[in-house]
Amino acid sequence: MFEQAGIAVTDQQGYSKLHALIDAAFDPRDVDRLLNRVTGAKLRIRDFESVLGRGYLGKEAIALYNALPVSDQGLTRERYLRLVEKVPAELRQQYFKAYAYY
Repeated sequence: MFEQAGIAVTDQQGYSKLHALIDAAFDPRDVDRLLNRVTGAKLRIRDFESVLGRGYLGKEAIALYNALPVSDQGLTRERYLRLVEKVPAELRQQYFKAYAYY
């Protein structure tokens, strides 16, 4: 069975701050607002860099992400995509354009 290799976090402080911002954006009470903004900007929710670049994950998220080493950036993208996939099905259907692959 496949097991992903564990990658240690290098910048724990910046990593934790950024992940707190991402978790807040995907909070069940706020995820609707995030999806609405992403859809309004005609972005795809899985396009992490575009969502981040527009400031939808918080104004300081861009600087925190850019300050992280490449390995921590990769872990952050993976966590973001896991959260994208955990959004309830009814919201995913409501914001179909944000989730579509076309």
